[in-house]
Amino acid sequence: MRSLLDILPHSIGQELRLLKEAEWAQIEEIRIRTDRPIELMQGGKPRFLSYHTTWEDASQLLGRLSNYSMYTLEEELKQGYITISGGHRVGLAGKVIVENGVVKGLRDISSFNIRIAKEKIGIALPFLPYLYEEHWHNTLIIGPPQTGKTTLLRDIARLASTGTKTIPPRKTGIIDERSEIAGCIRGVPQHHFGHRIDVLDACPKAEGLMMMIRSMSPEVMIVDEIGKSEDVEALLEAIHAGVNIIVSAHGYSLEDVYKRPSFKPLWELRVFERYVELNRNNGPGTIGRMYGGDGQEMKWRRGVDVC
Repeated sequence: MRSLLDILPHSIGQELRLLKEAEWAQIEEIRIRTDRPIELMQGGKPRFLSYHTTWEDASQLLGRLSNYSMYTLEEELKQGYITISGGHRVGLAGKVIVENGVVKGLRDISSFNIRIAKEKIGIALPFLPYLYEEHWHNTLIIGPPQTGKTTLLRDIARLASTGTKTIPPRKTGIIDERSEIAGCIRGVPQHHFGHRIDVLDACPKAEGLMMMIRSMSPEVMIVDEIGKSEDVEALLEAIHAGVNIIVSAHGYSLEDVYKRPSFKPLWELRVFERYVELNRNNGPGTIGRMYGGDGQEMKWRRGVDVC
């Protein structure tokens, strides 16, 4: 967390340094809003600190995030977030600049949401007997926000790249549209993935899938938060090219995701061999149910927290 504290204005950092180590371990988000108290999300519950953020704090924080050059953040401001050292993502809100109906950026930024990236090496190990059998199964990980989807994908990517005693290492590609899985800074992943990983950072998923196939010939590809019809089309192209895919999607259950019209081709072609549902019943990363490609529930230690 030291790199994170170094970016924060002194007044805010001083307030956070008062927290105990155990309290830091529970933080999922730090929300900083001008003229309002700092909000921490800990264990899925909000906690407000006494300090109220000033306009000076907001200006100083934005300056540090941009290295005092807003020009360097031009593309990030269009997306509404910035990835910083350590793989943490800072969401931004303020006045939106629109030209000809297209978002061009943000100004008068008054809200910052720092999502803490947590690398938990080994959390995917309990899944391996289910996700790998002579090859990596095409897998869809399902869960609402903050249920550990990205954290789980990150560790699966690491295991696919490094291999284990019984699983050979594979050329693994990550399409990281929101810079959350690898948390790249200047193209370099901030997390541990081994030697056989390649990342397309801040690249739209549909374009990235095809770029990765053409340029890096991956054997396994990892993608977070699919949803659009063009994402589905690109996934089908990847599968037809012989690539194994492990992806996540927003939803509360397989039944919930099954209702999404854009996913219809995936169901018709029975693309996925495994479905994993995550929830927060025992905190982020709680395993709910797991299904085979036929949609039948598999035996699993339900309620186990892998994150």
